Formats: sequence, C-alpha cells, structure tokens
Amino acid sequence: MRFLVAVRPGLMSPTLTARMVASFDQMSEGRLLINVATGGDPVELAGDGLLFDHDERYRLTDEFLTIFRRICARESVDFKGKHLEVRDAKLLFAGIQKPYPDLYLGGSSAAAHEVAGKHIDVYLTWGEPPEQVAEKIAEVRRSAALYGRTIRFGVRLHLIVRETEKEAWAAAEDLIRYVTDDAISAAGKTFARFDSVGQQRMSHLHAGKREKLEISPNLWAGVGLVRGGAGTALVGDPETVAERIREYAGLGVDSFIFSGYPHLEEAYRVAELLFPLLETESELTEIAPQYLSPFGEVATTGTGVTVGGRLRTGLQESYGDEKRRALESS
Repeated sequence: MRFLVAVRPGLMSPTLTARMVASFDQMSEGRLLINVATGGDPVELAGDGLLFDHDERYRLTDEFLTIFRRICARESVDFKGKHLEVRDAKLLFAGIQKPYPDLYLGGSSAAAHEVAGKHIDVYLTWGEPPEQVAEKIAEVRRSAALYGRTIRFGVRLHLIVRETEKEAWAAAEDLIRYVTDDAISAAGKTFARFDSVGQQRMSHLHAGKREKLEISPNLWAGVGLVRGGAGTALVGDPETVAERIREYAGLGVDSFIFSGYPHLEEAYRVAELLFPLLETESELTEIAPQYLSPFGEVATTGTGVTVGGRLRTGLQESYGDEKRRALESS
C-alpha cells in the first residue's frame, strides 16, 4: 500500500513541505507519493487566506515546486520570485526516494498543463470520456517536451463492479436513489462558484440532469451530481470494466486511482472480481534508509529492498546490536 498525500502551495511553505515529505517518506519506508493541489474553490481558499485568482495560484505553484525540487535535490537554494523568497534553504535529512517521491498534479487548464509539464512526474485527470482524456494527454506531453521532460499519466475514477451488467447498473442507480432534485440544484450552485476548469468539465458531463448519465460506454456521471471533484464511475461486470480500464491504458495511462461506495465493500468486490483480470506488477525497489540521532545527525545508513511494501534492512554493527535487532524485527 502506498499513500498519496496532498500538499497545498500557498498554505504550506516549500521548505517545511520538503522536511515533512522527507520525514513521512522515511516513516512509510519509501511508500509516500505527493499530490500537489492548488485548489479550485475561491471561497474556501479565501477562508484560508489565499486570495489569488486561478492563474496566479498556478504561478505560485510553479515557484513552490521550483524551490521544493531543488531543496530535495540537496541544493542550498536562494530564490526570489513574485510570491516566494528563500535564502540558503536546505534539507538536513532526506527521504528514502531520490530525489523525492513522485509528484502528482491534476488540472485541466492551460496553466495547470504548463506546471505539470515543467515539474510533475504523473499528471492526473478525472474520469472523462477517453477521447477527452486523450486530448489532455497530448497537451501535457507537448508541455513537458518544451522542458525536455517526459511525464506519466493517471486517471481518478470510481468503480461499480458486480458479477453482471444488470446488477452493476442497478447498484449505480441505488447509489443515488435518495439524491433529490433540491440536492442536485444546491450542489450545482456550489460548483458554479469554483474557478477549477476540471470541476467545470465534470459538471458539464451531466449538466445537473439525471436523464443521460452514461456519458460514454460504461462511464457514469451520477456521482458528480452532488460530489465535487471526481464525479464519474466505471460501471459493469468485471470483464467490461477491465476492458474500459485497458482502453485508458492504451491512451498512455499507467496509474489508476480508484474508489467506490461503500468503500470497504466495493474494495472487496474489486479485489475479488476485477483484479484477477488485470495485469499488475509487484514493486521491487532498492532503497537506502537513514536513521537520525536525537540531535539530527545521521547515525547510520543501510541498504534494503522493498518487496510488496515489506522492507528488510541491513544495518551497520556500529549502530548497536540491540537497536539493530529491534529495527530488523520491526
């Protein structure tokens, strides 16, 4: 299991974020991933004291990531931008993943694609119809190429998987059976204040109406009637859903972030019905963990391998036999 944790430029400093990322990366034994979230609700952001408009937030994010990436690369950074300034910023204690955990970012605007191309490892899109996802992938690839970079792609979707198509669509309809027209209208008014292009695209898929929620074969927009953000689900029997996933993979998507309702029950269904039909890989990653004394010095380093999230570590004898045995047993 890996952990995709959000960081918020404008609400967190890049230097503090780098220290937190390093600590959590060590604590999780190299299983941390970072989602860079610029925010899309001006009302919520104003409540947090962030008063920039949409494109200005992405300019701030660009400065944030410029500092963050250089610090994590163990540089001493002096930087003065429009929004951020640091002097002799550095990272005392690095995380396991070098130079830092993979950075994810989602966004459908030109400003988001620019930042993704310049800084991000994995560009995320919500579950739009495949032809729309293909357009985004092409745009972000062009942006990355301008900086001499390549980038990977991911999709965020809900899943509703049952043994038969009929059962799956019945479960989808059952999921929104208590959603009233008033609730849909109220949610639409809230979404209308967002300056997130991605949210605008999600809302456009269903237009606040129940009449035609299957917006692409087996892609259902019912969740988005009242839920902000990821508002679509793949619905069907295991074979059909697996084929739709492969369709996205054929566009260049190699990361899928799935969820379902209720979370635990749908997780079991996906694991039992869907996963056997998909090709998956176990991760084998060489890492070099570090251990700090209470005063911040690196006490020792070792080498290890993670196999399926399990870490076996070889420690130097100088660390002390008792502490070494305790760490190895953990």
